[in-house]
Amino acid sequence: MAVSTTISRVHTALEELGTDCPMEEIVGICPELTWNQVFLAIDYLSRTGQIRVTLDSGRTYRVAAAHPATPESPPVLASP
Repeated sequence: MAVSTTISRVHTALEELGTDCPMEEIVGICPELTWNQVFLAIDYLSRTGQIRVTLDSGRTYRVAAAHPATPESPPVLASP
């Protein structure tokens, strides 16, 4: 699977989820991706400001789309 496809898949999954979730949960939401693919996509999306990564009080990394997409404004994915 191409890197840009992986990034797009993770970003879409987070937008559809509409809330934050543990990073490990994304692997379950995107079963076609490996943990490494999800991690690299999250790293890229975080660095480009498309998602937020936070550390909660239980020391769990949580991720969420920075700006959930609306039907009028679909996400724009910068090429890696």
